[in-house]
Amino acid sequence: MKKIVLSTVAATLLLGACADMSQTQKTTGIGAGAGALAGAAIGSLTGGDRGAIATGAAIGALAGAGGGYLWSQRMENQKKQMEQATQGTGVAVTQTPNNELKLQIPSDVSFDTGKANIKSNFQPILDQFASGLRNNPNAEVRIIGHTDSTGTDAINNPLSIERAASTRDYLITRGVRSNAFNIDGVGARQPVADNNSPTGRAQNRRVEIFVGERPPQG
Repeated sequence: MKKIVLSTVAATLLLGACADMSQTQKTTGIGAGAGALAGAAIGSLTGGDRGAIATGAAIGALAGAGGGYLWSQRMENQKKQMEQATQGTGVAVTQTPNNELKLQIPSDVSFDTGKANIKSNFQPILDQFASGLRNNPNAEVRIIGHTDSTGTDAINNPLSIERAASTRDYLITRGVRSNAFNIDGVGARQPVADNNSPTGRAQNRRVEIFVGERPPQG
């Protein structure tokens, strides 16, 4: 009975503490707190001692915080930095539901049609992005290349990978550690607009960059 009461009190304190948080902090905090309570409950229900309950709470907090990614103040600062750096460029900067920072970069900023060479107006954005990544030793970066539906899969699939690779290679030359990256290309398989118009095809020719921060390993 005491365990149930303690869990209820903890939940009340969690929700009260969230009242003064930003929406980002609320999302991460509530998820972590709910996970912690669930982990603690599992530990207590299985007859665990205080150590087992604490371990369950810690594991639950990590899972609840967003699939193993941490939305830290550093990530929040990088999001704001990139929003300022890309203002008016058409680049979309967002926080994903699993606490990754996402940059969606359309072709008029990133690559010419049929090319994988980084355009000159893409370079300052990547320079700014690299400065944040250099200061985050726990960052994991996924870069996904896309094409429109013009041409065959035999052309589009390798082209999309080449675009992701060019973006990765540029960031590495700016001092980002090479083992931070995973790249992929999906060709024309994931359009975000109608390929029947020039405007839609331009939106589909893009590169997407995702950054997740892992909690420090103890």
